Amino acid sequence: MRITAMVKRIFHQMLRDKRALALMMVAPLLVLTLLNYLLSGNTVDPRLGVINADDKLAERLKDSDITVFQVEENTKDILLEKDLDGVLHFDGEDFSLTLTNDQPNTAKTLQAKVLQAISAEKSEEQALNFSTFMKDIQSKLPMDPVKMKIIKAPELNTSYIYGNEDTIFFDQLSPILVGFFVFFFVFLISGIALLRERTTGTLERLLATPIQRRDIVFGYLVGYGLFALVQTIIVVTYAVKVLDITLAGSFWNVVIINLTLALVALSLGILLSAFANSEFQMMQFIPIAIIPQVFFAGIFPFESMAGWMQILAKCMPMYYGGNALVEVMYKGSGLSEITNDLLVLLGFALVFIVLNVVALKKYRKI
Repeated sequence: MRITAMVKRIFHQMLRDKRALALMMVAPLLVLTLLNYLLSGNTVDPRLGVINADDKLAERLKDSDITVFQVEENTKDILLEKDLDGVLHFDGEDFSLTLTNDQPNTAKTLQAKVLQAISAEKSEEQALNFSTFMKDIQSKLPMDPVKMKIIKAPELNTSYIYGNEDTIFFDQLSPILVGFFVFFFVFLISGIALLRERTTGTLERLLATPIQRRDIVFGYLVGYGLFALVQTIIVVTYAVKVLDITLAGSFWNVVIINLTLALVALSLGILLSAFANSEFQMMQFIPIAIIPQVFFAGIFPFESMAGWMQILAKCMPMYYGGNALVEVMYKGSGLSEITNDLLVLLGFALVFIVLNVVALKKYRKI
């Protein structure tokens, strides 16, 4: 009977908390739907520039699901300007492939397809020479040394714009994870801390004084922001110095990006805590407000997403944070290359701060 009474009490409590019940039922469906669309996205063919390639080999590359472009030179500027995954240069019997390697998995796939196409081309040439050679023997014609020559297996000299041959997907993923963990924990701690301020009556006592709403918001931002600053420096230092995560750019640029992400997470956590009545409800905002962030931070290729998902991705702070971190930590870019991403993140923070001031109206009109 006692167990039954407890079950009934919990049952009635959950039914009264319509918001928590809705979040519990809807949030998993949202996450599963996003994953379904992300994992079933269209595969994007690698983009390859070729120099001095004959038409036959170009067609063979196209048959290997490679989008081929004729280019004049093999430089980093050409690769980035035309958004190419690589450039294949033919110089007599020598082949050189330059890979952008901004997506290691795509780069390895492209390298394998190019090598396969060149090998098939050489095998066909060898077979043709051998067939002609045998006909010459049967016809008792003089033997052509060129036709007798055995064509050696092709060697592909490969160079990389970013990373090297040992680069793996985790080298690109790790900068994103550093930013996501900073974003997640700052959001969680700030949201629950302010919720506790409200449920214990501290916020109500503050609102009973002549203090302005904006002063309360900025006070919380600065107060929790100092702890977020310390946490961010510890996480970034540990990731780079102890875990030896790839860092091709400036350490302090990484700190600046993560501090900007922390500011966005702090303002978002404080904002959402205004709409939660308990820690349980605050935790249930995570599948809706936080988990989708990591999906659009660069883990899945942006080009393979559906059009509406690309629009949704650009509404996520982690899309810009992840891009900035990859640019600095993996590609070695400077502050000028990530300025736009930082400005967008600051814009998110400003919007959330304004909404925080507005949200406090539900507790007191000033």
